[in-house]
Amino acid sequence: MDNLTHSLVGAVLGQAGLKRTTGLAMPALIIGANLPDVDAACFFWLEGTEHLAFRRGITHGPPALVLLPLILAGMLWAFDRWQTKRGTRPEARLPVRFGWLYAMAFVGCLSHPFFDWLNVYGIRLLEPFSSQWFYGDTLFIIDVWLWALLSASIWWSRRREKAGAEWMRPARVGIAAVLAYIGVNGFISANTVVAATLEGVSVGRAPLPYARIIASPVPLAPWRREIVAGGKGSWFLGAFDSFSGYGRPQPITSEPCRWLDLAARRRTNSQLDAFLFWSRAPFLTRAPDGSVILRDARFTDPRVGDRFSLALPDVKCEPLP
Repeated sequence: MDNLTHSLVGAVLGQAGLKRTTGLAMPALIIGANLPDVDAACFFWLEGTEHLAFRRGITHGPPALVLLPLILAGMLWAFDRWQTKRGTRPEARLPVRFGWLYAMAFVGCLSHPFFDWLNVYGIRLLEPFSSQWFYGDTLFIIDVWLWALLSASIWWSRRREKAGAEWMRPARVGIAAVLAYIGVNGFISANTVVAATLEGVSVGRAPLPYARIIASPVPLAPWRREIVAGGKGSWFLGAFDSFSGYGRPQPITSEPCRWLDLAARRRTNSQLDAFLFWSRAPFLTRAPDGSVILRDARFTDPRVGDRFSLALPDVKCEPLP
């Protein structure tokens, strides 16, 4: 998910009562909820599509989720001691207890892979022990309704806190609402896959079974899903609406190329290896010069740019029959 969502999750956990455990608990929760995204620094040393294979991996796995909170807790603890020595420590701050500070940083970090798992991009939850990708297919990567639920509950909680009233319940109600929202979206995605499985797609009169069906959430409309269905380099895009029903998938491109065995090229091309390691629904399409462009059916919108495609100028497009 986007970093605003992660920050709001950390804040609502604090307002639910966790910020009372120790001084600097709120910074530990908010920063911790964003900390696994330190892997974004890979853009400084990786080129092309290599970042696709690095992101959401080692910094989102079990060892990192133990070590990153420890580093954060140590930095916040040192900051509190530094302010104390300078005489600038806020009087209203609770005593900083390192054990609780680490626990809050850990809770914040732990929330990060959970929310990242909820979209179709994927996450390697077990890195470095396993490089398997996991996909939740539940929420779009930027969900304004999730923003609204989290922001409203935090605002309500903060307002009651300033008024001297009970302030934890609004945040807890917000957390319950967010979990319910996630659950409903998970049901819609599962229902989409069932509908696509039962309906299938017809080419002429012959049914074409799908090797894989992905229910991809869309922005602004959580009741709708984009259906990505196919396999072996041949993919179709369709739609599902909880109110109007199923829209039969159509071929993803008008100029598809036959899927090729790229294993040999992959061993000598780090960009290709990274893309195929990350890709969940790869396919080849024809470039203007007759070569191929490698894409992923999850990210075919031209607005996403070239971050999710790889040109292979030395590979000739062989049209699909």
